[in-house]
Amino acid sequence: MQPRKAGVRKRIAKRPRQTAGAVRPSRSLPRPTQAGKPPPVKSPGLGDLSQLLGYRIRRAQLWVFKEARRQLADFDISPAQFSVLCVIDANAGINQLAIAQLLSIERAGLGRLVDHLQSRGLVRRTASSINRRYYVLYLTDAGLALLHRLRPAVANSDKALAAKIGPRAYRELQRALSIFLQDS
Repeated sequence: MQPRKAGVRKRIAKRPRQTAGAVRPSRSLPRPTQAGKPPPVKSPGLGDLSQLLGYRIRRAQLWVFKEARRQLADFDISPAQFSVLCVIDANAGINQLAIAQLLSIERAGLGRLVDHLQSRGLVRRTASSINRRYYVLYLTDAGLALLHRLRPAVANSDKALAAKIGPRAYRELQRALSIFLQDS
């Protein structure tokens, strides 16, 4: 930095005063082009993420869950609740800890989920006769009836995925991802 010379000042242009109620344009907005339209905004890029299989699987999972939620919306059931109902149906009398481990759901989260299903009259929870520290779960008649109505909706979700990627790719994806069913 150089010292200033005596008597020389940098001239600063004065801004016009704002009147009460006047709105000053934001500096963060893009300046209009000559045609009066703002310049096009460039979408942010993914960088290396777009090449990673894990990221692509995550995007696919988000799409699948969005479609499943759409299909299940009329029933007021989430994909996670549907999963729990399926597991209870396949394993009547299963305890909550086993479901949490099988579906990789935190125990506290599963407890809230089961509370909700129980309050709707879809699940019956009783103390285990083998180990009083555990609750065992059964579908009620209403839960079983609802599950029978949910299955076609979830099948429609799978059909939408097959339509999106094609039937052959759908079968190959099913086969390729089946290896992860053993990792529960």
